[in-house]
Amino acid sequence: MSLLQVENVGVRFGGLQALQAVDLAVQEGEIFGLLGPNGAGKTTLFNVVSGLTAASSGSVRWRGAAIDGLSSHRIARLGIARTFQNLRLFNSLSCLDNVLVGLHQHGRQPPLAALLQTPTFRRRESQLRQQALELLSLFGLDTAAHQNAANLSYGDRRRLEMARALASRPQLLLLDEPAAGMNPSEKDDLKNLIRRVRDEFALTVLIIEHHVPLMLGLCDRLAVLNFGQRIALGSPDQVRHDPAVIEAYLGGTP
Repeated sequence: MSLLQVENVGVRFGGLQALQAVDLAVQEGEIFGLLGPNGAGKTTLFNVVSGLTAASSGSVRWRGAAIDGLSSHRIARLGIARTFQNLRLFNSLSCLDNVLVGLHQHGRQPPLAALLQTPTFRRRESQLRQQALELLSLFGLDTAAHQNAANLSYGDRRRLEMARALASRPQLLLLDEPAAGMNPSEKDDLKNLIRRVRDEFALTVLIIEHHVPLMLGLCDRLAVLNFGQRIALGSPDQVRHDPAVIEAYLGGTP
C-alpha cells in the first residue's frame, strides 16, 4: 500500500483546468519530486493533498483511506505537514516561538494547569522549548532563536518554515520550493539537509522545486506536470532523458 495515493485528480477554477486526471503514488520513506514549468499545477496539487483546495474530480488516499473533504487541520493531524511557496511565518514572533507553534498540538495541557503554572505544566513547557531549540539547531538557526522571524534572511526564513513544519512530527513533509532565493552553495546544503531530515525522522518527503539539478540529485523518483497533466514519471535518469520533459520543461530536444 502506498503512503499517499493521488487518483485521477482534477481541479477546475471556473474555466481554467488547473489539474486534469493526475495519478501518482508516493511510497513510504522516499523523496518524491514534482517538476514542471510555472503554472503546471504543482502547488495546486499540494493544496489538494493538504486540504486547502477541494478536488473537482478524483480522490486522495492516505494509507489507503480517502481524505477527500477533510479540513487542513484534520489532515495535518493525520501526519501531513507542509511549507508554502509564499512564506507563512509569524513575523512578529521569535524563531523559537514559531517552532513552538508547530509543537503545540503535542504539548496541550489543561487550561487550569497553565493558569496555575503547575510543576507538570512548567516541566512540559521546558521539554517543548528544548525540542524547539534542537530543531533550530538542526537547521542552523539556534543562534537566532530569540530573533524575530522578520529579521532573518530569506534563506533562513525558508529553513525556519521547514523547522516549524517538522515540529508537528509529520510522517509526510510537503516542501513547496524550499530552495527559492538560495545561492548554489545553500542549495547544495539544503539537499544534504533534506536527506538528513528524511533519515533521522523516518520521513517521506514530497517536494516541488524549479532547480532541476537539485531535484535530479535529491529525489528517488519524480513526476513532471505540464498544463495540469502528468507527462512523465520515473527515476531521475528516466525523467532527465524523457523527450516530453525536455520539450516542456527544458525547452529543447535531446
